[in-house]
Amino acid sequence: MTMTSDPAAAAVDQTIPRIISVDDHVVEPPHVWQTWLPERFRAAGPRVERRGIGHMRHIGGGAYEQTFDPDGRPADCWVFEDLVYIHKRHVAAVGYSRDEMTMTPMTYDEMRPGCYDVKARIADMDMNHTDMSLCFPTFPRFCGQAFTEATDRDLGLACVTAYNDWMVEEWCGESDGHLIPLCIVPLWDADLAAAEVRRNAARGCHAVAFSEIPPHLGLPSIHSGFWDPFFAACEETQTTVNMHIGSSSRMPATSPDAPVAVAASLSFNNSMASLCDFLFSGVLVRFPNLTLAYSEGQIGWLPYVLERVDDVWKEHRAWGGVADLIPEPPSTYYYRQVYGCFFRDKHGLESLHRVGVDNVTFETDYPHTDTTWPHTLEVATAMVDHLPADVQYKVLRGNAIRMLHLDIDR
Repeated sequence: MTMTSDPAAAAVDQTIPRIISVDDHVVEPPHVWQTWLPERFRAAGPRVERRGIGHMRHIGGGAYEQTFDPDGRPADCWVFEDLVYIHKRHVAAVGYSRDEMTMTPMTYDEMRPGCYDVKARIADMDMNHTDMSLCFPTFPRFCGQAFTEATDRDLGLACVTAYNDWMVEEWCGESDGHLIPLCIVPLWDADLAAAEVRRNAARGCHAVAFSEIPPHLGLPSIHSGFWDPFFAACEETQTTVNMHIGSSSRMPATSPDAPVAVAASLSFNNSMASLCDFLFSGVLVRFPNLTLAYSEGQIGWLPYVLERVDDVWKEHRAWGGVADLIPEPPSTYYYRQVYGCFFRDKHGLESLHRVGVDNVTFETDYPHTDTTWPHTLEVATAMVDHLPADVQYKVLRGNAIRMLHLDIDR
């Protein structure tokens, strides 16, 4: 492992605010479900096994072709029903050089402890000018869809509940307020999802992961009305709906044989499609206090999309089917209720007057390959140093406080 350091960051004049990162990730430690599941579910619950890996190839959307070989490279794998999730270096990439951030199978022993250990994570945040962090799941995938795919619904619900108990009480509960809880919900039942939102909000969790495009998961669309109980619970409890790129288990790509770099370059496409979906769905009209967040989607594409949806509403709303559904220009609801997220997006910041100075948040994406760790102070300073101090505060910290309804005033 090639360890990196941050001498350049140390040399930067630390004048920018301490960052609240709205998109990082946790690699769940091996004990999560075997500790937090009720005893009757533990034998069937997710567990970690070390296996030899044969062939592995990414085929898109977080799906892999993989084989196992007792004599192959060892890797720690999550095993749940028919699912085997192999830990890979590009998902737990911190501590490796850029050229080492490959899809190589790996064990927990090869990961930087900050990937899965609370105290080590806070230490890594501290050296990275990061005060607070919101972490998305790894094994359950970005909105917990692994448990929606479970054949045993009772087991799936128990796994969702156990994950949230661990997230709130252990991962965040032992962090002295530095880690912000993000819950998952049983996506197959909107009433159960609403109940889980309310259960976690009662103990201080005001962020939930959701799919950017639910039909890609075989679930009803946001136009169907199916999700209204869930949205109502989120509005009622001030729980922000966080939609990470890839949370529909499908990433945009041009062809099956295109390099993964093509899909990585197009990763914002699902966020763009999802935003158009919400702006023309009527959801933000019916739930005027509902907050949406697009995680890791970047922000440079937003000005054109906002211009386009307003033009479509103005010119085509009659035959477009939204004349009676959307009473104001769609951008109205974006500026009122939606947040974008970026880590490196100079064009987006140059267009901040269109993106919305109150609609932008920052992330470090620890521990993925896009992460700015351990150089976030240097990277963020270079990105925002042309902005007034009050705008720097909003972009790096203040907007995240509002977006996530954090009970802090600093």
